[in-house]
Amino acid sequence: MPKYTASILAGTIAFSAFTSLALAANPMVGGAPMFADKNIVENAVNSKDHTTLVAAVKAAGLVETLQGKGPFTVFAPTNAAFDALPKGTVETLLEPENKDLLTRILTCHVVAAEAFSKDITKMIDDDEGEHPIKTVGGCTWTAKHDGGKVKIEDENGNVATVTIADVDQSNGVIHVIDKVLLPKM
Repeated sequence: MPKYTASILAGTIAFSAFTSLALAANPMVGGAPMFADKNIVENAVNSKDHTTLVAAVKAAGLVETLQGKGPFTVFAPTNAAFDALPKGTVETLLEPENKDLLTRILTCHVVAAEAFSKDITKMIDDDEGEHPIKTVGGCTWTAKHDGGKVKIEDENGNVATVTIADVDQSNGVIHVIDKVLLPKM
């Protein structure tokens, strides 16, 4: 093999390996790759596990906000988390007359800072086991960790577990959670 061809082949293999590592840095979510150079909305729309969340974000008029500069930390409930709410809840929340309540619920899943799991765990440890999280929607959640998993407790005592952590975004980070957190009503 000519030296020039071998160099091109080696460079192509190295580039492929680098590209694979770059893509592997973010976990897959809902069967879709998540790209650190895309914003929260651009990535979320590709996750088959977050179609309800995406529909809710659209109904609440929050698309532009979550495409903004940030930084944001989003605790993103899965479709299964929304399905676990009482029958008819999601449909009712998506009605135009309930936009304010839907917006409050969704913005209570957003923090106006970028916090990866190592940062959250450190805050929890520094606060001796529990750390208050103030959300954009005016809720105060409590972060804890148990068995290596970050858990978020809402104002009603419901606890969501972070099932996929540290999904890096161009404007923040997403942590996938298994429950919808609700503000005190």
